[in-house]
Parts: sequence; structure tokens; C-alpha cells
Amino acid sequence: MAGIVFFKTYQINDLERFYTQELGMEVWLRQADCIILRHENLLLGFCTRAEVERSGIITFVYRTRKEVDALHARLEDVASGPPAVNEKYKIYHFFGSDPEHRLLEFQCFLHPVEI
Repeated sequence: MAGIVFFKTYQINDLERFYTQELGMEVWLRQADCIILRHENLLLGFCTRAEVERSGIITFVYRTRKEVDALHARLEDVASGPPAVNEKYKIYHFFGSDPEHRLLEFQCFLHPVEI
């Protein structure tokens, strides 16, 4: 089964730039007033609407701490703090936000998982 998580936006061009240029996502599909972006098995859709939807957390999962650290160095201006270990969930992560202030998380698991 596949799926797409959609969000309402009024800054679709800024979001496309941020998610493709800063996070390395690719445009998977354009439809009228929507764009669907892909990062490995994650599909995010953004559709132009009169309001913005900000609920939830968009989490990007990486394979290593080194990848998380490199991303933090690139996104330091939108990060809420440095990467840290979360013992409860056995992850290494940091939080940030996109141009419309959606909460983003960038993490790797500290135990073997299949990605």
C-alpha cells in the first residue's frame, strides 16, 4: 500500500523550493493547484488553499547520525536546537520548521531498522 499526506498551503512556490532545494525531495507529480513531493518512500502533497494546515509532525528518517548532523548544519537557521539523543525512543534527532511553520523532525534510529 502507498499513501500521500496532504497539507493546505498558500505558499506553494516557497514550499517547493524549500523541500526540493533544502531537503533534497523531488517533484513526483503536479496537479492543477497541488504538488506532490517525494523523499524515498515519503510522499507529501501541498495544495493551494486560503488557509494553512500545520497539524502533526513531518518526520524525515535517515540512516546515520552523520546524515542528521550534515542536515542540521545545512538547516541551522530553521532548526530549533542541535541534534540530540532521545533515550526513550532510541533516536538521534532535531526539530525545525518549514516556511509555513510546520513542525519538521530529522532523525535516525540508534538501533537496527529496515528503511
